[in-house]
Amino acid sequence: MNLVYADEQGNLFDHPDWLALGRSGDMIIELMEDELIPLPEGATLVGLPHTRPIGIHAASGEMRPLPGDVQAVGALLPQGFTRLCIPSYMKTDKTQKLPLFGYSAVVWKDDGFYVAAHKSDDPERWNPLNCDTDELNLQVERLLSKYPDNRLYKHLSNCALGYECLTASNTFLQRWEGAVPVSFSCNAGCFGCISEQPDDSGFPAPQTRMNFKPTVDEIVDIMLEHLRTPEAIISFGQGCEGEPSTQAKIIIDAMRRVRDQTQLGFININTNAGLTDHIRGIVDAGLNLMRVSTISALDDHYNAYYKPRGYNLKNVEKSLRYAADKGVYTSINYLIFPGVTDREEEMEAMIGFIKRTGLKFIQMRNLNIDPESYLELIPKPQGEIYGMKQMLDIFAEELPDVVIGSYTHVPPMPVK
Repeated sequence: MNLVYADEQGNLFDHPDWLALGRSGDMIIELMEDELIPLPEGATLVGLPHTRPIGIHAASGEMRPLPGDVQAVGALLPQGFTRLCIPSYMKTDKTQKLPLFGYSAVVWKDDGFYVAAHKSDDPERWNPLNCDTDELNLQVERLLSKYPDNRLYKHLSNCALGYECLTASNTFLQRWEGAVPVSFSCNAGCFGCISEQPDDSGFPAPQTRMNFKPTVDEIVDIMLEHLRTPEAIISFGQGCEGEPSTQAKIIIDAMRRVRDQTQLGFININTNAGLTDHIRGIVDAGLNLMRVSTISALDDHYNAYYKPRGYNLKNVEKSLRYAADKGVYTSINYLIFPGVTDREEEMEAMIGFIKRTGLKFIQMRNLNIDPESYLELIPKPQGEIYGMKQMLDIFAEELPDVVIGSYTHVPPMPVK
């Protein structure tokens, strides 16, 4: 397993004299053969700025940084793949923070790139190569012409064409899961928010948050255009917005109007579920699917990352339980990080949380974050660290009726 590195121009190389390593939390670890899979289609290899890779020099057996003007390399995995290790590196400038991406360890072996990852879902629908650019441009033009005054379509056209957001692209291609963002405000201050960061955070937000409140008419236009087949999913709560349930009234009004006209497809909300009263109203208006974002079922870890305003984990749990009891197909958007999610205390707390809420589905999502900043923010480990591969096995064993995947699906069971 040769170490992979990049030069200052971004060219990639493997070094036959250096053995690749990985990282779990702040520990440098050996990569196991059974953790490695060929680099998935749709993955991207990137240099980690202001870093140098750490490996084992084969001749001496010494673990140290690779010399020279080089960078560590990580893989950005497409949906459907859960990373098992992050790249092994040291920072050359500790004041610099890595951009908000989910970096996975990558090596060169058997004449190809391999990554430390597990295939947790079918990656086909979220493979960027399945988004035809020419067709997308045509459909964007068609819907912008059909709805020239709809600000949401204009906003989503930038998400699709500028940021290459696949959910926004689906909205124009009228397939699978589409997006309908509604909120410019949030009741959390997530440390790794990808749409809004304080000026002094050191993290440049990779995309821009919407800055207007859509009308019910604008929302209904998009929902009715998308919900044309039984398998269609339209989702509130996107990376380009705040917390959708802060706009519960317009969501409820839009849902009721849409369901007066069609029963096709599924209405989903991606939410932190902290505003329990608002979630109850949305559920009662006819919600089909709910995906709740969480990073932990431990209060101190959850609060450190989300910085919730006016709610706590108990509210999140109540929202999930209410939705499940009303027949909504519930899942969590579980933000995972090697060396943290696989801690003994984290696993015990999350398994208990899932059992109490009647959750149906765990979406394993690689946390986009600068590792050092995240590890400094959260509590130190209290128990054993099991490794991500074993963690997935434990979840499967302890939660046999819960699906483990990567993204929102049409549910395999009837919903209300």
